[in-house]
Amino acid sequence: MKIISGIVLGLAICLLKDEIPDNIKMNRIQVIGSHNSYKRAIDPALFRLFQQRDSVSASKLDYEHISLTEQLDMGLRNLEIDVYADEKGGRFAHPKGLEWAKGQPPFDEKGWMNEPGFKVLHIPDLDFRNDNLTLKNTLAELRAWSEKHPDHAPVFITLEPKDGASRNPEMTVPEPFTANTFEELDKALIAGLGKSRIITPDMVRGKYKTLEEAVLQDNWPSLKAARGKFVFLLDDKDTKRDLYIAGHPSLKGRIMFANADPGTPEAAMLFRNNPTMPEITTLVAKGYIVRTRADADTREARLNDRSSFEAACTSGAQIITTDYYRKSTHFQSDYEISFDGQKYVRLNPVNSKTVTMGKN
Repeated sequence: MKIISGIVLGLAICLLKDEIPDNIKMNRIQVIGSHNSYKRAIDPALFRLFQQRDSVSASKLDYEHISLTEQLDMGLRNLEIDVYADEKGGRFAHPKGLEWAKGQPPFDEKGWMNEPGFKVLHIPDLDFRNDNLTLKNTLAELRAWSEKHPDHAPVFITLEPKDGASRNPEMTVPEPFTANTFEELDKALIAGLGKSRIITPDMVRGKYKTLEEAVLQDNWPSLKAARGKFVFLLDDKDTKRDLYIAGHPSLKGRIMFANADPGTPEAAMLFRNNPTMPEITTLVAKGYIVRTRADADTREARLNDRSSFEAACTSGAQIITTDYYRKSTHFQSDYEISFDGQKYVRLNPVNSKTVTMGKN
């Protein structure tokens, strides 16, 4: 009877947070979050010009988000941030889109883009508007929100390092990421949030020889230990991923997890953007954390098609991203994503069953 009473009391306490028991591991929840979370709409004058040149591509960018704070307040627990290196400052301070389409509202009145350091934007010269503009400002907003909500479930942040020249020679050429750039990026994340607020690969690896071995042995922190913290996943599967891993076996000393292939020492968190892939459920059952997508390029929203979201839910992928946690304000559609009861965090349908039976 005492055991049963304890379980009932524990469930009652968890209802005060997000209805999930604190004793489960953090890989046994499922969260909904946003894609290109920082993005504001392209200014109408510039967007019309873009539509005239490439209507198909323009339709894929025809969305925007509310502020990061508002998203987190709603209950979203995944965000996506794109970062560009800007060692000297000023590389993206004068978007050419302001010249292409006249009469747009002011941009960067505080001069943040002239400061050295990482910048946050989607596409240089075209899709550049957001609230914070710099990684430093973005992290400050996240830290301020976290300090006000210290018991929040872990916030997963997929971070994409962007470089490479556009096929359009008119566009600003980004600064390439190097080994030193990634060192600076890790330092920026620590400076912005504080290391105590970040779940790192070293924390998960613990006593195990490799990070993947720890993951396969279910060594993820408990939800209780993960509350109030952030987890970063590097969104690259090629050269930049390899560059980030180089010299850091099992991501030793690194701040972010990498999109490493299963069977490698660094494998822990994975991207599988197609939610219908059968392997997602297998990977989740083994212990990996998987990120997938409910929608992309406004396609599902325009068709009001929830099939990808439903597949993502049943797959067990722990992170499901969407551009539509609210209905579109750019075109008519009833498409909107949440779990039952307008929730954005729930127990994972694939790997949480033994936990709810008291076997964790």
